[in-house]
Amino acid sequence: GQIHPSQFLSQSKKPKDESARDFLASNVVSHVPVIDYEFATKAAYVCLMVRRVCIAVNDPNSLDDKDYYGNKRLELAGGLVALLFEDLFKRLNAELQRVAKRELAKGSKVASQFDIQHHFRTDYITNGLANSISTGNWTVKRFRMERAGVTQVLSRLSFIAALGMMTRINSQFEKTRKVSGPRSLQGSQWGMLCPSDTPEGESCGLVKNLALMAHVTTDQDQHIIARLAYNLGVEDILMLTGEETGRQSVFMVILNGRILGVHSNPEYLSQSFRKLRRAGKINKFVSIYVHEDHRTVYIATDGGRVCRPLIIVENQKPLITQKHLTLLEQGLLNFDDFLRMGIIEYVDVNEENNCYIALRDQYITKITTHLEIHPMTILGVVAGLIPYPHHNQSPRNTYQCAMGKQSIGAIAYNQLNRIDTLLYLLVYPQKPMVKSRTIEMIGFENLPAGHNAMLAVMSFSGYDIEDAIVLNKASVDRGFGRCIVLKKQVTTLQKYPNSTEDRIYGPQRKVDRQGQVVRDEYGMPVAAPDHKGLGRDGIVRRAEIVSPGDLLINKHSPLETSKDVKDPRNNDPRMYRPSSMRYRGPSKAIVDQAIITSNETDHFVIKLLMRSTRRPELGDKFSSRHGQKGVVGILINQEDMPFNDMGICPDIIMNPHGFPSRMTVGKMIELLAGKAGLFEGKFKYGTAFQGDNALEMAKILVKHGFSYSGKDYLTSGITGEPLQAYVYCGPVYYQKLKHMVMDKLHARARGPRVALTRQPTEGRGKDGGLRFGEMERDCLIGHGCSNLLLERLVLSSDAFNADVCKKCGLFGYMQWCQYCQTGENMVVLRLPYACKLLFQELQSMNILAKLKVKSF
Repeated sequence: GQIHPSQFLSQSKKPKDESARDFLASNVVSHVPVIDYEFATKAAYVCLMVRRVCIAVNDPNSLDDKDYYGNKRLELAGGLVALLFEDLFKRLNAELQRVAKRELAKGSKVASQFDIQHHFRTDYITNGLANSISTGNWTVKRFRMERAGVTQVLSRLSFIAALGMMTRINSQFEKTRKVSGPRSLQGSQWGMLCPSDTPEGESCGLVKNLALMAHVTTDQDQHIIARLAYNLGVEDILMLTGEETGRQSVFMVILNGRILGVHSNPEYLSQSFRKLRRAGKINKFVSIYVHEDHRTVYIATDGGRVCRPLIIVENQKPLITQKHLTLLEQGLLNFDDFLRMGIIEYVDVNEENNCYIALRDQYITKITTHLEIHPMTILGVVAGLIPYPHHNQSPRNTYQCAMGKQSIGAIAYNQLNRIDTLLYLLVYPQKPMVKSRTIEMIGFENLPAGHNAMLAVMSFSGYDIEDAIVLNKASVDRGFGRCIVLKKQVTTLQKYPNSTEDRIYGPQRKVDRQGQVVRDEYGMPVAAPDHKGLGRDGIVRRAEIVSPGDLLINKHSPLETSKDVKDPRNNDPRMYRPSSMRYRGPSKAIVDQAIITSNETDHFVIKLLMRSTRRPELGDKFSSRHGQKGVVGILINQEDMPFNDMGICPDIIMNPHGFPSRMTVGKMIELLAGKAGLFEGKFKYGTAFQGDNALEMAKILVKHGFSYSGKDYLTSGITGEPLQAYVYCGPVYYQKLKHMVMDKLHARARGPRVALTRQPTEGRGKDGGLRFGEMERDCLIGHGCSNLLLERLVLSSDAFNADVCKKCGLFGYMQWCQYCQTGENMVVLRLPYACKLLFQELQSMNILAKLKVKSF
């Protein structure tokens, strides 16, 4: 158990030639392995690089496309963890050497192995990894890698938000650079990445999402593949001369960036690998790609490649037959069985270049090698929710991908048992009348986020301009758009170094003027007004209704936490100060749950879940599944709403001006299909590139006595007369979004100010002022309201009385000019404090700004 500190010290430094040799072996072209300092394969690879550069100089068309997805590898978390571990171990060894040197300097002959080795191993590795995962900042000094946002907290706002986040790909490209190349859609992304699901703004095109059937590979053993390649006729690079490798009759074979050798028949080699892969003899994610221009066969087994499944076509017929599909429906076969049978195979971006892929059965020709499983699989999970997306303008699908993640619905089966920081739940979520195959596959029907609303497309009341919507008040009363907001409030009972700890006291008793405890009619003591909702344990009771500012936990903290006290267990209230937790929220709430638990430091933690029910109000945001968002403009009584022959009133009225410029024809077809589905009692499909035909839906409407166009005869609820036009009316799936007026409502008269500029603070969270900006200023100038302008920009902001010298034009203090050494010429000017601060900051940079004061 005892070791000498000198054992931790590094060995004597290596000679320079050995250090250089080690550097070349491990750092230069590091993916090519060097065994026993045999540099032949590494030298061959460097020569290949030089050759490619020379070719590129003579022929600019031979340059690689940096944005081509076959040249990219997605960085998997496992690789980053390995890098971090390696870096932490290096830092650990350096720290051990430092401690050992210190021990030797003290003259210690022995040091405890446990104290030095075990302590630092635990401290560095555990804390380092925990810190990286919790903050998302991964720092590997060896590679000068400083990454932020590597780990992120999974969004549980809605089921689709969580699912979408799991398929997200973050590009490490600089966001601020306005370069279109990395942001634009690449042909090589077809079927691999979703063309619609990307955020708006600075991250547009840099944050991407995987397509529905895309798969990201992990590292496979490459030694087996290398041996197989040699058995299939690859001549080892170590056995060849430069002349033999450069012949026009041979193709170079490269495995994961390492040159294996050459082969004279690349077609035979690639076909042999594919046959072995389809037979299940080698891993299903091994890729082989013949590049005719480079005269190279690329074999890949590494991780981070995006690939997708395709149906194999032989002799102009897909290998999958009706018999297979029947067995699949019966549950006797599954997708993995098809892979094992060699009917379906995974193909990565590079291998796609050697394939001729047909979109549908009817497009198969003599040269076709593969068939798409379904065209809709080019879209991702989130875009798959949109009905008839191929009939919409593409930006609208992108907007819906962003808003679909903000929709309120059901998030999980255990949602009522969870205690999340913030949780939105829809009270009556419904399955969409018009669904897609993606919705069925991901299980969105089991955890939906929206309502099937009866929509009338017409102008009504003037409160529906600029995308605002008119809501039927009776629909809201019946529960349309109603949601529950669950917020968590937490407090920790701290333990302090001097053995004192936080305490929770029971509710205080109400006392009268004589100091006597007030009792109720049953003789029970009455709690103080502020403590009415507290239970006997000092924690608010479940199902208690609380208002903003009400007491939730009657916690007290010790006055002395650092110095030793005589009796740490002393329960005297005079030794404690109130540090109670109060309800923070915009409106009344109900205490849903109260849980007492502990954290990793053995401190008691009390978690309270506050529940509030919200019904739609003016300004709440709604959206259809076609990027057609709008806020509630007015709530109208049902008796004033128009109605059809069946007596049905619309839930939502939408202004028709939302259609022409947006070109969301998919929304019109959704209404038509949903309406036909109502009369047939069936869900309809709006799957991308397929879906139920609009003409067929029109025939169903005619069959049930309705207009083929989807328009209805409506009667005005106000006048009782028929409306002068037929109105497009039917069910459309609407989502309630998390943006609600109650969370954004903000106003202030007086409040906190910034210490530096003495102007009101900014932001709702800081109780800030409302910014009166340049455009607002221009309006007041245009109206000629000069006094109002002065009041807004100076008097209500940062008005300041400054002493100014008329002679020198500089600021003074207390009616004294330091520059003139007199107080005779001082006047008081009322100006913004920020203006005075600017002049003083200019003075600090040797720029003298003078104020010319004139009297009128």
